Amino acid sequence: MIMSKFKLILYTKTSTKNNEVIIIRKVLLTMTENEKYNIIKKLVDSNGNKKAAALRIGCSLRHVYRLIAGYKKNGKAFFIHGNHSHKPVTTIPAETRQRVLHLYQSRYAGANLTHFQELLSEQECIHISTTSISAILRKHYLLSPKAHRSTRKTLCHELKQLHSKAKTMKQQAFLASSLQTLEDPHPRRPRSAFFGEMIQMDASEYRWFGNTKTHLHVAVDDSTGMIVGAWFDTQETLLGYYNVLHQILTRYGIPYQFFTDNRTVFNYSCKSLTDVEKDTFTQFGYACKQLGIHIRTSSVPQAKGRVERMNNTLQSRLPVELRLNGISSLDEANQFLYSYIKKFNKRFALPVHHTKSVFETQPDPQQINLKLAILSDRKIDNGCCLKYHNDYYLPVDASGQPVHYRKGTSVIVIKAFDGTLYGCIGEQVFRLEMLPQKYRTSKEFNPSHTPCKPKKKYIPPMSHPWKKASFDKFLTQQAHRKRLPIIS
Repeated sequence: MIMSKFKLILYTKTSTKNNEVIIIRKVLLTMTENEKYNIIKKLVDSNGNKKAAALRIGCSLRHVYRLIAGYKKNGKAFFIHGNHSHKPVTTIPAETRQRVLHLYQSRYAGANLTHFQELLSEQECIHISTTSISAILRKHYLLSPKAHRSTRKTLCHELKQLHSKAKTMKQQAFLASSLQTLEDPHPRRPRSAFFGEMIQMDASEYRWFGNTKTHLHVAVDDSTGMIVGAWFDTQETLLGYYNVLHQILTRYGIPYQFFTDNRTVFNYSCKSLTDVEKDTFTQFGYACKQLGIHIRTSSVPQAKGRVERMNNTLQSRLPVELRLNGISSLDEANQFLYSYIKKFNKRFALPVHHTKSVFETQPDPQQINLKLAILSDRKIDNGCCLKYHNDYYLPVDASGQPVHYRKGTSVIVIKAFDGTLYGCIGEQVFRLEMLPQKYRTSKEFNPSHTPCKPKKKYIPPMSHPWKKASFDKFLTQQAHRKRLPIIS
């Protein structure tokens, strides 16, 4: 008798009696079948209690009589299941399994399992479920690119155990290669050579202060590990990154490159959006284009590990500092960041005087104010005004006199970084003044009040960054590059 994990192999003996030859047969029994065989054999040999045997087997008394009769007639062979060694009708042939494996490793490498199943059905005429594909690939230690982290972790644990028990060098090499593919390693990348060559930006959602979560927008220099800008906001927004960029421009200058994730602030993802005001990629991307800053994005967090580790460090230190200083609002937190960043950089950042800076010359404050602007389209109504954020505004020229245009005239509203509103109509730029709901004074009933002459207002020339022709050209280029509909 030879015993295995799943099957019990029983050999019958050969004997000759009365010139009759008994043929040797190999009987394969599973553990459950062998246990039934032993119980029935002992029951027949000792004429034992049939009810106790039924209780041990887990069947009825009638079935025990059926097993006894079968044992007396066919012996051990009676306990073999009728479907033994018969393949199910739904079994996938070995040739199909091998072909599926070969196609996934060669022609359709990198496809997720659902897509791979569709390609097999459409182009290879192989109709097979994704569950079966997963089982075929799993036997060769292959997983879908969309596999869950827990699945990868389980398979890595199995491979490590098999690698430790492998006896040949060939097996060890194959298992090591499969393990390296599953772990998806991210090799170390050296720091940038110069200060300002690459700025990594990201926002971290955390309970920094109070009882609600807020977002900390952080910009870290890749060469020195210095925090060059930080700003708190309720969400990860364009305004938060504009404030970080404003800090960089005013303190250091114009960097060479930003390295960020694939947020819509940096990379367009909402294809159905037609509102230019909410098109954050156009706003931030066009501002960086005017400043000459390159934008590089990645969906892999490990690619920008500098800022990811910085977020982890700040999450363990900054909330304690904010709590000790009694910070409970966004304004207080943003004011506290100015002093805390200096303290943090002094403690953790590399010295800058040993690193060459490639920051460009700091722009003029007025240029920064205009370049970090938000653009939106509006129309003049029948009252010669335009509506912006539930308020009505009237275009005013440099001398302070209102300018009237016909109903339906297109206006580009330019909201500068300091909140000042300008309107671009055709080839002219006007200042926008909000109309109050009612006058504060009256010329008839306030005779002592003498209205003063309107002061001359600053209005940027048409050479300002947000020229309509240049902006429309940028929109067209982005629409063709991203294959999106052009926003008119």
